[in-house]
Amino acid sequence: MQIKLERIYTKPADHSGYRLLVDRLWPRGISKVNAALDDWNKAIAPSNDLRKWFNHDVAKYPEFRRRYLAELAANPATTDFLNTLKQHAIVIFLFGAKDEQHNQAVVLKEYVEKQNNA
Repeated sequence: MQIKLERIYTKPADHSGYRLLVDRLWPRGISKVNAALDDWNKAIAPSNDLRKWFNHDVAKYPEFRRRYLAELAANPATTDFLNTLKQHAIVIFLFGAKDEQHNQAVVLKEYVEKQNNA
């Protein structure tokens, strides 16, 4: 499986995969039609407490990453999420964060790739 990351605020560049929004909140100003997504999985996103604590502060990213990985490992929805992804050759994680290198989609991609290689 190949996992790609795409910011939901950019015009959909790639329709060749399973397009999945991985944010807990729906992105402001994006219509569901224009999002061109196949699914929205709120349950796999960081908890509200973790999301609010992180607040996209790059200095907090290493600790955010550690906490989010722990949440994923303990989340009962993770197994079903991973099984759903296995049904697709290409998966595109959509996210709303402005910072394309320090966000939950990056951590989630890392987690899924590690699980697939285990």
